[in-house]
Amino acid sequence: MNPVRTETRQVDEASISQGERPSPFRWIICAMLFAATSINYMDRQVIGLLKPTLQHSMGLTEINYGYIVAAFQVAYAVGLMVAGRLVDRLGTRAGYALFIGVWSLAGMGHALARCALGFGIARFFLGLGEAGNFPAAVKTVADWFPQSERSLATGIFNSGANVGAVVAPAIIPWITLHFGWRVAFLATGLFGILWMAWWLKNDRGWAAARPRVDHEGPVQAGSTIPWWKLLTYRQTWAFSIAKFLTDPIWWFYLFWLPSFFDSRFHLGLSQLGLPVIIVYNVSAIGSIGGGWLPALFSSTPPDRAKARMSAMLICAALVVPISAAASLHSKWAAVGLLSLAAAAHQGWSANLFTIPSDIFPRGVVGAVVGIGGMAGAVGGALFAVSAGKILQLTHSYAALFGIAASAYLISITILHLLAPGLKEVELAL
Repeated sequence: MNPVRTETRQVDEASISQGERPSPFRWIICAMLFAATSINYMDRQVIGLLKPTLQHSMGLTEINYGYIVAAFQVAYAVGLMVAGRLVDRLGTRAGYALFIGVWSLAGMGHALARCALGFGIARFFLGLGEAGNFPAAVKTVADWFPQSERSLATGIFNSGANVGAVVAPAIIPWITLHFGWRVAFLATGLFGILWMAWWLKNDRGWAAARPRVDHEGPVQAGSTIPWWKLLTYRQTWAFSIAKFLTDPIWWFYLFWLPSFFDSRFHLGLSQLGLPVIIVYNVSAIGSIGGGWLPALFSSTPPDRAKARMSAMLICAALVVPISAAASLHSKWAAVGLLSLAAAAHQGWSANLFTIPSDIFPRGVVGAVVGIGGMAGAVGGALFAVSAGKILQLTHSYAALFGIAASAYLISITILHLLAPGLKEVELAL
C-alpha cells in the first residue's frame, strides 16, 4: 500500500477517534481567500477596462494589446512553475503574503508606464506575483477543510474572481474619469497591501486553530517528491490539459469583454460598467452553485468522482450557446449569453480546481495546481496573441466565441480518457 495514502488514513482515523473536528476558524480563512481572489482579479482586470481609453490616449493597437496580455500570461506561467512548490515549502501563510505583496506593487507600477513596452513590463511582474494566488488558496483549502467541504470552499473563494470583476467596472471608470487612469492602477494596488496586513495579523487565530486541523502528515511525506516526477502521472496531464484549454477562455472574458461591448454596441467607458457587472454577478452564482452541484448528485465517497464529472459536463454544455454571441444585435441578449457562459466556466473551474486535492496527497497539491495553472497560463498567452491578430485582421469576435464554445467539451473528454474515475494517485516515493 502506498505509504503516503497509509499515513493519510492513519491521521484521519486518529483525528476521528479523538473526536476532533475541523476548526471554525477555517471559514475566516475562506473569507480571506475570497477577499484575496477578489483583489487578484480586480488588479488584473483594470487594463481590460481601460483598453479603449489607452488605445485613444496612447495609440495602442489590437496587436500591441495582445502582446501586453501575453506578457502577463508568460510571467504567470513562469511564476506557476515555482509558485506551487514554494507554497508547499514556505506554507500558505508566508507564501500567500509574499505573492500578494509582489503583485500589488506591480499593479501600482502600471501608473509609471509611458508606452506599450512599459505596460508589458508591469504586466510581466504582475503575472509573476498573481501566479501564487490559486496554488496558495487551493492548498489552504486542502489544509483546513475536510474533503466533503472542499469544492464548496473552493467555489466560495473562487467566486471572489467574479466579485473582483464586478467591483473593478464599478469603480475604475469613476476613478479614471475623475482622476485619470494612472490613479486607477494605484488605487487597486493599495487593496492588496491592506489584505496582506490582515492576513499576517491573525496570529492568534492561526496559532489557536492550527493544532486542531487534521491530516498534517501527508504534507511532509509528499513534499519530498520532485516537481518533474509529477509529470509522469497521467492525472497531472489530465488536469493540466484541461487548464490549458479552458483557462484562456476566462482570460478572454476578463481582458476582452469590455472591448467587445465597446466595439459591438458602441459603449463608452461610462456605459461599460453595468453590462460587465451583470456578467460577473451571474458568474459568481455559477462559481458557488458549481461547487455545490456535486453534492446534489452524491454525498458518498465512492460516487463523488462521478458526481464531480457530471457537474463539469453540465457546465461544459452550458457554455456552448456562446458561439452565437458575436452575431447578436441586442446588447442584453449578448449580456445573457455571456453571463451564462461565465457562470458555467466558474462552476467548471470550482470543480476542476478541486480535483488535485481529491486525488493527490496533500503535500503535492500546491505543486500540481501550479503545473496546471502554468499550462493554463501558456494557453492564455497563445490565445492572447492569436486573439489580437484575429481581431486586427477580421474585426470580428465570431471565431473567438466559437473556440470558447467547444473548449470545455474537449477538455472533459480528455479528463475522462486520462483520469478515468478520478482515482487516487499512488505516488512512488
